[in-house]
Amino acid sequence: MGETQKQRSSINKGTLQYLITLFVWKAVSGQISYSIPEEMQKGSFVGNIAKDLGLDGKHLSEHGLRIITRTGMIQYFALNFNSGILQTSERIDREAICGQAEKCTLNFQVIMEKKLKIYGIEVEILDINDNDPQFHPWEQQLEISEASTLGSRFDLPQAEDPDLGINSIQSYQLTGGSHFSLQVQMDENGIRHTELVLDKSLDREEKSVHDLILTASDGGEPMRSGTAQIHVIVLDTNDNAPVFSQPVYETSITENIPKGSTVVTVKAIDLDEGIYGEIKYLFFKITNKFSQIFLLNSTTGEITLGGNLDYEESSLYEFEVQAKDGGGLSGRSKVVIFVVDLNDHAPELEVTYLTNDIFEDSPVGTVVAILNAQDSDSGSNGDITCSIDPDLPFRLKKSMDNFYSLVTDDVLDREKVASYSITLTAADHGIPPLSTTTVIAVSLLDTNDNPPLFAESAYTSYLLENNLRGASIFSFKADDPDWEENSRITYSIMSGHDQFPLSSYLSINSETGVVYALNSFDYEELQEINFWVKAKDGGSPPLSSNVSVTLLILDQNDNAPQILYPSTPTDGSTGVELAPHFSEPGYLVTKVVAVDADSGQNAWLSYQLLKATEPGLFTIGLHTGEIRTARFFLDKDALKQSLVVLVKDNGQPPLSASVTVTVVLADNIPDILTDLSSISAPPDPQSDLTFYLVVAVAFVSCLFFTFLLVLLAIRMYRWRTSHLCDSGSVNFSGVPVSQFVGIEGVRAFLHSYCQEVSLTRDSRKNQFSSQQQTCDTSDPILTFEDLNLNNGDQIIEVS
Repeated sequence: MGETQKQRSSINKGTLQYLITLFVWKAVSGQISYSIPEEMQKGSFVGNIAKDLGLDGKHLSEHGLRIITRTGMIQYFALNFNSGILQTSERIDREAICGQAEKCTLNFQVIMEKKLKIYGIEVEILDINDNDPQFHPWEQQLEISEASTLGSRFDLPQAEDPDLGINSIQSYQLTGGSHFSLQVQMDENGIRHTELVLDKSLDREEKSVHDLILTASDGGEPMRSGTAQIHVIVLDTNDNAPVFSQPVYETSITENIPKGSTVVTVKAIDLDEGIYGEIKYLFFKITNKFSQIFLLNSTTGEITLGGNLDYEESSLYEFEVQAKDGGGLSGRSKVVIFVVDLNDHAPELEVTYLTNDIFEDSPVGTVVAILNAQDSDSGSNGDITCSIDPDLPFRLKKSMDNFYSLVTDDVLDREKVASYSITLTAADHGIPPLSTTTVIAVSLLDTNDNPPLFAESAYTSYLLENNLRGASIFSFKADDPDWEENSRITYSIMSGHDQFPLSSYLSINSETGVVYALNSFDYEELQEINFWVKAKDGGSPPLSSNVSVTLLILDQNDNAPQILYPSTPTDGSTGVELAPHFSEPGYLVTKVVAVDADSGQNAWLSYQLLKATEPGLFTIGLHTGEIRTARFFLDKDALKQSLVVLVKDNGQPPLSASVTVTVVLADNIPDILTDLSSISAPPDPQSDLTFYLVVAVAFVSCLFFTFLLVLLAIRMYRWRTSHLCDSGSVNFSGVPVSQFVGIEGVRAFLHSYCQEVSLTRDSRKNQFSSQQQTCDTSDPILTFEDLNLNNGDQIIEVS
């Protein structure tokens, strides 16, 4: 225990001495190098990476600095995220890591995720004197013939010290006998070989065994040493030593050779006979590790494989084989075994940085992942090529040895492809090549790069008038290929070319796009509404599009025909038309004029006679409304003909209006009076009253006719004067009085009369019923009031 504590104390001292020589520098290539001694305690300081990278240690966590770890690899170092100091995390044994390599380095990488930069770190492991020289085996037996001449040399075992340089074996000492001395020689590789030199003749009978102690010492501080017990057995005379067939046996074997396979066979010849000619083979100057891998048949000299070979662990094995005869003489030969590398390791592909979500508007060259590709094989078997599908909008960019960056190589569009499954393949150049694949899933985050779009560039909608308030008119639907809020669409109405506020007529549901009517529309007032519908998404900034909408109001048959002529005053009377007695069939008596506020077929009017005093005497045009005579007048025909005209539209259901037209059979107004005066009846005692009434009516009619002529003359004079002032002289010569009075004058004057006359030529009695009517004084047409007629003086009835 005391010796062990001393050794540990010496190790700690050596560590402190190496820490004094610790240095750090930055290479131009971006690689940072440190050096530390081996066997440092866990948590020991290696270097301040944050300082060497020029980072602020207080905000180190913001930079995302971390060590890139590899699966299955021992992590000897750890990074303190608070201070940025690199520390040891495992015990580091230089001999276990690098063996006898002159320079032992551990390489790893750190990544700064904020800047997506990778820095190489190289830590050189400095050797300390932490291993004692050792002999294998520590006890040796050497047989020497007593006949050996002075100065004869005998090989001694060689000690092993895995340390390097001054810490390795520097000297040998031999103690315990006076017959021998030690001779140390150094070969071209700097390896010391020890030989036992016979200085004094041996005498087996005097002493058959000599016990010697061989001590090997290194040059470390403190110095370490190891010993071996050498038992020299004095033999009888043997004058021929075994000789190998060749001084060096070289062979090459593949690393996948199975256990038990013969690697090489050594052969030695001894010219002696008997026991002095019997040869045994044994390993000489071989490490424990090598002796576990290779087995030597002591009789045949056949060397077989006893363990597994791995080119990546060791590509060359060198050791010596000794052939010893029964007399103690021996010969040596060197065996060199080259291990041929096979492509037995597939590349390792490790993702050291990955972002699974990127925005679709990310610029070309955006880093998605950083990969580390390694292959334990060597040569072409270890050369790696990484690739991805060339059709993808990504590419691999080699950033440094064995590191690749997966970056975007084209414009991304989430609406076309929302996510990518990228298969990365790392293949070596061996025969046959081996490969490894890994899959990276990358999702595209949406940006508001698409405005809402309507299916049509313009819309036309139809609505039947007299609609219910709040009725749904039309539904708009715009599509936005973006995602979530960027595709959440709201609708609004904007004014079009119409000069009225749309808000009082239309409303739209901002979420569903359904347009509602706020009022009931009337086709006769409004036939068309033009407006715009705006669709706006919820992105930031929002995008929008507009579409033109035309709303056409469709007509309903909601208006009955309106009769313009003959007009019907508010008191219900109608005009009187004159039909000359000499009228021929087809004579145009008058024309009923009507209009319908509706449109289309709802305004198509047809005319028909519902009722007539003399059926078959008059006809009416179905579509023109013209009342014509159907035959010649007969004496039996009543002087007054009442015609009920029905005007009907073509709607569904049809609406109609009627008017009563009174036609008097007379050539002119005086003829009316003549006809009235000529009506007489045979003497009848009971009809005296009727006779007096007829006389009274005739008298009043004469007065009326006289007054009418005077008034007509006055009005004609005024009318002519006004037209002469406005448009020059008007010549009425050549116009028959009957036509003027009957068509233009009498029709106009008598149109406003509120009288009723019942004239029947067939009866011998003339009954006159009258009713005082009040006419519109604003009508410029002459009324009975203008004639100052008393009650009972009317001669015309309009119903």
